Amino acid sequence: MCLGHVLLVAAVFFVPFHARANSGTFDLDRWYGIMDSVRTQATQSGISKQTIDETLHGVAFIPSIVKSDKNQSEFKLTLDDYLNKTVNNKRIATGRKMRATYPTMLSRVDAKFGVPPHVMLAFWGMESNYGAVKARHKLTDAFFTLMYDGRRETFFTNQLLALMKIADKNNLNVANIHGSWAGAMGHFQFIPTTLAQYGVDGNGDGRIDIINNIGDAMFSAGNYLNKLGWNKNERIVRQVVLPGDFDISLLDGKTKLPLPQWASMGVVNPDGSPIPQTDMVAGLVADTATIKTARNSANTSDVGADADVAPMPVITAYLTYPNFYRIKKWNNSNWYAIAIANLADELH
Repeated sequence: MCLGHVLLVAAVFFVPFHARANSGTFDLDRWYGIMDSVRTQATQSGISKQTIDETLHGVAFIPSIVKSDKNQSEFKLTLDDYLNKTVNNKRIATGRKMRATYPTMLSRVDAKFGVPPHVMLAFWGMESNYGAVKARHKLTDAFFTLMYDGRRETFFTNQLLALMKIADKNNLNVANIHGSWAGAMGHFQFIPTTLAQYGVDGNGDGRIDIINNIGDAMFSAGNYLNKLGWNKNERIVRQVVLPGDFDISLLDGKTKLPLPQWASMGVVNPDGSPIPQTDMVAGLVADTATIKTARNSANTSDVGADADVAPMPVITAYLTYPNFYRIKKWNNSNWYAIAIANLADELH
């Protein structure tokens, strides 16, 4: 065992016993090997000895993080249930309060990055409930745990090294930086590589701290959306209705057609009026699982042989414009992007 391990053993020796109680045998040689590798890579990357020592001192394996990583699931909410959960009255009210609290900062973000206040507030609300979501884990613990687990070792090694560089550059103690079990941090839940690429000093103090400084967090998020191509003059989605027999294979957002072509297929506004007849291209997204259930119910309804077949219900869907797909580069979920659009509309 090298001298570095001797110095660190007191800080991490509890780890194997903690891990054995949860997942069987803990490979101490692998753990130390990862620490050696991080020290070597960090040194080669020019990261200071102080940050390296702060990273490695007392780092712990957290079994619950491995469990969270292995048990991720696509929760099977309908679109309506998801929107009721995310775009609720409390979140809308808090968003309006935050708009009144930070009008100058929101205006500065709009002026510099072209992202309007209601859009910034929607992302802030969805990502951290306006900062109310508390970080649970030291990110050094999270990244070492996930590196040890091995499923995405290279990815999480890159995240840890990016975090160490951020700490070095901004005079932060890396061991005091907390976030989610997967490594997201701050008001807008950036992972370190995203922060390294898009982070902006919003208050002019020469540092970028998206956890404790709302200005830095907003400017960084605004910069990210700007680099994704955000267009403040375009809406995100438009709610529409479709004929009950509409081809639902077209409702995944991947088929993009000019609006007149969608109109020719029976797409109209919820009140039955025509959708805009511009040459703008859009996709269509709807809750196809719910549509299938409704169709099956209609087809198997208990009707007499001479009765009319139950009509298919009208389909509610969303035309998805370019900003929708920019949101999906932030979070690749149709439901998330629709929720951002709806929350932004409520906060406009």
